Amino acid sequence: MSDIIQLLPDSVANQIAAGEVIQRPASVIKELVENAIDAGATSINVLVVDAGRTSIQVIDNGKGMSETDARLSFERHATSKIRKADDLFSLHTMGFRGEALASIAAVAQIELKTRMASDDLGTHLSISGSRFTNQEPCSCPVGSNFLVENLFFNVPARRKFLKSNTTELNNIINAFERIVLVYPHIAFTLYSNGTELFNLRSCNYRQRIVEVFGKRLNQDLLSIDVDTSLCHIHGFVGKPESARKKTPQQYFFVNERYMKHPYFHKAVITAFDRLIPQGEQIPYFLYFEVPPTNIDVNIHPTKTEIKFENEQAIWQILLAAVKEAVGRFNDIPSIDFDTEGKPDIPVFDPHSGTKAPKVEINPSFNPFKQTAQPQKPSVPEGWEELYSGLDGNAEIRQSKLFEQDELDVNTTPTDESLIISSASTTSTNESMIEEKSPSHYQYKGSYIMTAVKSGLMIIDQHRAHIRILYEEYLRQLSSHKAHSQKVLFPEVVQFTVSDKLIIDRILPEMAEMGFQLDSLGGDSYAVNGVPAGIEGLNAVSLIQDMVASAVESGASVKEDIDRTLALSLARNAAIPQGQVLTNSEMDNLVNELFTCENVNYTPSGEPIIAVMKQLDIEHLFDS
Repeated sequence: MSDIIQLLPDSVANQIAAGEVIQRPASVIKELVENAIDAGATSINVLVVDAGRTSIQVIDNGKGMSETDARLSFERHATSKIRKADDLFSLHTMGFRGEALASIAAVAQIELKTRMASDDLGTHLSISGSRFTNQEPCSCPVGSNFLVENLFFNVPARRKFLKSNTTELNNIINAFERIVLVYPHIAFTLYSNGTELFNLRSCNYRQRIVEVFGKRLNQDLLSIDVDTSLCHIHGFVGKPESARKKTPQQYFFVNERYMKHPYFHKAVITAFDRLIPQGEQIPYFLYFEVPPTNIDVNIHPTKTEIKFENEQAIWQILLAAVKEAVGRFNDIPSIDFDTEGKPDIPVFDPHSGTKAPKVEINPSFNPFKQTAQPQKPSVPEGWEELYSGLDGNAEIRQSKLFEQDELDVNTTPTDESLIISSASTTSTNESMIEEKSPSHYQYKGSYIMTAVKSGLMIIDQHRAHIRILYEEYLRQLSSHKAHSQKVLFPEVVQFTVSDKLIIDRILPEMAEMGFQLDSLGGDSYAVNGVPAGIEGLNAVSLIQDMVASAVESGASVKEDIDRTLALSLARNAAIPQGQVLTNSEMDNLVNELFTCENVNYTPSGEPIIAVMKQLDIEHLFDS
């Protein structure tokens, strides 16, 4: 029997490694820019064509490479940072495994020009699919110039699964932002198809954040700076009023490296407990500095997941630091005690005598004396036994329902979280709701309950309203019949670079919905009109959420954009959970729901209706 285990060729091994390290064009940019930073560059320029599909170019003014180093840099596991195993736990650089350039070269065509300051001529290398095709001296500036073309040209399956250019460019911007935020002393530029997206000068951390995400964010940042024996934490958190439902800017960095850390994220959110609405998020930019021996950055190929040795202790430090920042800027409401009529407490005098306090009593008080009892409300004839257990504070009223042997009761329950409102309704959907439905109730300001043939129907009022509004907004978009309402005092909305990628495509659809946005130049727009019927909503936050939803979904055709915008607007304008409704409001909500195309689920697939069967209800009372 012949042997079946064989060593993989280097080219195949590099393609396998590329599958882990190089997932999309953004991965190439991340690796090349990090290498430029490690090379001591003070200026890094990134240029992409067709969101990196056609070409990616990274130019830096770092120290460059010699002819030998340039050739060896594309070999797998070739690195200048590791000499022994212990070096893995004392890293102060970004790249260290020596897989990046080899992985990129395995799935692309690369041109490299590089020169060191001590050399008169540089080196020009050409590589295609891990094979060196050319090497010659060249004249070039000090530093490195990487040109990566035709990514995944020899792995068509990987190229086929790349997303749209808008989505891939958005991923590039996200990767770019994660790097530039942690190196404000380095100047960066980013160009897409010849258009400048970023031109960032050398500055401090706060200025870099504002340059990337807009000047409006500057007024919402609270600074943090705490230094302990375990770690040094500095950076910024947003004020409570900066909380948003969609895509807030949330960044953790450790030792100048971006990381994801849900545990530390919980510490930040816990510090804002009861200060921001449920479901909203706060922006933060937090930088951790810890001894390299206390963390492990080599647990994930992309090096974004990092293990800390003292996570629980750092969690407490982070929580306290964020709370202190919020409290220091008086963003926590202080208790204003009423001092009117306060007792005058004299200063203690040890030489003055002390008098015993006087106790006043009422000698005529008789605890057994009968007092007037509150009169009990009148009880309909035949209902005396039912109401024998109710106290005098319960309000009982008769209505026309008594003539039908039905009862309509409004009480003030002892549980303040339980709110029940009664309403009569006749549904338009006769197949589901009885012809003579006896009542309609609201439970805890969130659910509407009504009797149906099979038992008790429970409707989530918030989700039901989302479905109603969603279909209404879609009809308006398709018929172009939305009405815009002018605003008295126009507000200004600013968009990030990621938002600007899609804003031009969705502006016509937003105009059809009733939004009037007029460009003020750059990344700012004036909100001069909003759809009629959304009074009371924050127009700026609503528009930002809608744009963020479109960016997340990567909508590319009009129908997809329409659905994304309609769902985002419906979610923001829908009746919130906990809002008490009148009888007529509940009637209208149920009737409108049963005229929808889909009454069972929201557009995102969440259930709207649940039915408790009659048999299940009867089993609850089995002895």
